[in-house]
Amino acid sequence: MEELYSIYLANPSIQTDTRKLQKGDLYFALKGPNFNGNAFAKKAIDQGASYAIIDESQYTIEGKTILVNDVLETLQQLALHHRKQFKIPFIAITGSNGKTTTKELIHAVLSTSFITYTTEGNLNNHIGVPLTILKIKKDAEMAVIEMGANHQKEIASYCVISLPTHGLITNVGKAHLEGFGSEEGVRKGKGELFDFIREHKGSIFRMNDYNYLHDMSRGIKDVFTYGTKDADLVGDVIQSDPFLQVDFTKGFKGKITTSLVGGYNLPNVLAAVAVGKSFNVSEEKFRTAIETYTPSNSRSQLVQKGTNKIILDAYNANPSSMKAAIDNFARAETAQKILVLGAMAELGEESLQEHKAIIREIEKHQWKDVLLIGGDFMKSDHSFRSFAKAEEAGEWLNKANMQNVYFLVKGSRSMQMEKVLNYL
Repeated sequence: MEELYSIYLANPSIQTDTRKLQKGDLYFALKGPNFNGNAFAKKAIDQGASYAIIDESQYTIEGKTILVNDVLETLQQLALHHRKQFKIPFIAITGSNGKTTTKELIHAVLSTSFITYTTEGNLNNHIGVPLTILKIKKDAEMAVIEMGANHQKEIASYCVISLPTHGLITNVGKAHLEGFGSEEGVRKGKGELFDFIREHKGSIFRMNDYNYLHDMSRGIKDVFTYGTKDADLVGDVIQSDPFLQVDFTKGFKGKITTSLVGGYNLPNVLAAVAVGKSFNVSEEKFRTAIETYTPSNSRSQLVQKGTNKIILDAYNANPSSMKAAIDNFARAETAQKILVLGAMAELGEESLQEHKAIIREIEKHQWKDVLLIGGDFMKSDHSFRSFAKAEEAGEWLNKANMQNVYFLVKGSRSMQMEKVLNYL
């Protein structure tokens, strides 16, 4: 590992996709169900890669390839070796909803006062976590690592690579039920972060409104709490139509007006302020960081198209986040509201039942129209408009020529709900 680490230090840019490879990169030939990165080793070298790390000897190129037993395992071990060179806070974030927004807000806050590295986009899996760590440079003063998971032992494996000193679980809901088996399984899986922190006597940030996080964090001594009451940092929603405004009454007193749509973003904002306070970021700096943060990537974005306003929250969806988005949208003070909802993925045996529960939630409120798209929405009995694909719903909306309407567009990533906007 020392030899490979020396090569990495001389060529500290890593790539796993030859289509994105730059001259001088280290190419790691990963394998997947439908591809074998080893077969692209020569192409990577021809494109200027300094070395290709491979695990199949027939792809050896003298002086240009490094043969290992397992490329993915080597990538992860290299990341761990790199992680051990730092004695700085490593903040790990996981949860069912809000991980990426919370991560980006925390990064924005910490970056005002520290050289901070963080997960790009949502590269939060078994490949993304080590790649994130390997992008951290020597000048780092803080690191923020997002961890996603859809089965047991996954978060635990990321902790072994990233060795977090601080942990934050945004929430635990009905996400990835197919892999976790049940909501209790989700809780156990996400709780692996707190298990690691407990074992290594680290620190956590806890949303005190969620009783289950109290149970999950039992035995951890260093806890900074945030919530709407009874916490080190207390804040609550003043308004959320369209943008969230928060009033803080303990730990910091004042108001913060965000560019985030929806009251369901309150815990994300509270978490960012809690982390800022914990690391002594000035109130002026963390307020400015949060107020100037603009969401992207189809997460709680407010989009204007002609006379219509659209809440685009189409990066992902599960029963917990879908219900929160619908409830928030129902409170918007306008009569012209249309729901455009795509199916939720990775819910396993619970999928049909959960889609029916969302339909019951929709039926509690008055809407100008409701469009339900794909998946188990198609298998459920309801009186709303039904479409197989986002494009079909978009075509219907285009013909309907909607004006002065407020839309909520949400669904799982696989539904590509953002395509609806092309027709508005």
